[in-house]
Amino acid sequence: MSKNTRFLLISLPASISPSNGHDEALTALRSAVTTDYGTVFPFSIPEFKIGTLDALVQQADELAKLEAGCEAVVGKVGDSLRTILEGDEGKIAQQKTVNDKSAEQYLKSFHWNKTKYQANKPLGEIIETLHKEVASIDNQVKDKYNSYNQIKTNLTSLQRKQTGNLSNKSLSNVVPASLLVQDSDYLETHLIAVPRTITKDFLRAYETLTPMVVPRSAVQVAADEEFTLYAVTTFKKHSHEFIHKCRESKWTPRDFKYKEGGKEEESKELDRVGKEEKKVWGEALRLGRTAWGESVMAWVHVLALRVFVETVLRYGLPLNFVCGLIRTTPKLAKRARSSLDASYSYLGGNAFGRDKKGRVTKDDSSTSADMQAAGHMGDSGEYSPYVCYEFEIQ
Repeated sequence: MSKNTRFLLISLPASISPSNGHDEALTALRSAVTTDYGTVFPFSIPEFKIGTLDALVQQADELAKLEAGCEAVVGKVGDSLRTILEGDEGKIAQQKTVNDKSAEQYLKSFHWNKTKYQANKPLGEIIETLHKEVASIDNQVKDKYNSYNQIKTNLTSLQRKQTGNLSNKSLSNVVPASLLVQDSDYLETHLIAVPRTITKDFLRAYETLTPMVVPRSAVQVAADEEFTLYAVTTFKKHSHEFIHKCRESKWTPRDFKYKEGGKEEESKELDRVGKEEKKVWGEALRLGRTAWGESVMAWVHVLALRVFVETVLRYGLPLNFVCGLIRTTPKLAKRARSSLDASYSYLGGNAFGRDKKGRVTKDDSSTSADMQAAGHMGDSGEYSPYVCYEFEIQ
């Protein structure tokens, strides 16, 4: 979905039309917004079982928190997809679907999923179902992507050992067994990676670095563009001191124990982890695609519940309201809201008035403060005379 798309989910009493009819009220809403500011689509919300007023007020608060949680999960799943697809926005967009539709198409054709979220159950149960689902999606994605990142890190480490320089790469295919003193009670061979710019210093100093370094034991094993690898033999009782002095001199001791068949083992391990990484990558991608669609679906259903609960609290019973989805842009959203304010300010009672030129003014008196305390504010923190929630799906 375009980053320049914003949605307004609006609820108004059907009394905005002369006939109190749903279709005429939707037409009135479209006239108030006009195509200059956005496009209005019908948004169908079923009627739910309504409990007490106290329960509705509490549910309004729960839904506000749950919606914030849904938005956060959608964002985290999107970030995970971005990581696994290495920021390729085209491929990322292909994965972001809801029931095989784009998020925008899903919103425009929204119908309550009565199979997944049974509308005939009490509101509290539906909210709890959504809460558990969103938490489950979050945990599943977190676990799978943590597993993928761990395997990816292991693979990167193994690959670095094959392609790095002599100060950090694997030495299994570099050092022959014949160069190493093995199974001796007194002598030990050390492998030292020396920067090529200071090899002369190393050759001048290594014999006197500590006591009991075997004279003329330094043998060049290999060299690359950055380092030269030497094998040096010392008496074991001075090995620790020799290693310490090498580090002080900016030479890199390599911890290496020769093992028969070690090169083949490393190759097999690299192949095994590479295959495992591809397998988990595919699993993480499939989970990310599914999780994104399911988390968006849950988010939109939570928004629908927020609209319903707020509509009951705002307009009362019996219910007779129209709900519309306005597709607009961040810039035009403010103008759409202003146009709606101008058309339906009378719904706000004392909270809205008009100046001598007929422009809408908002009353900062106790009425507005009371509405804020009761939770009847839009996401912008300002009271509006109608139910409105703004959101973007990225």
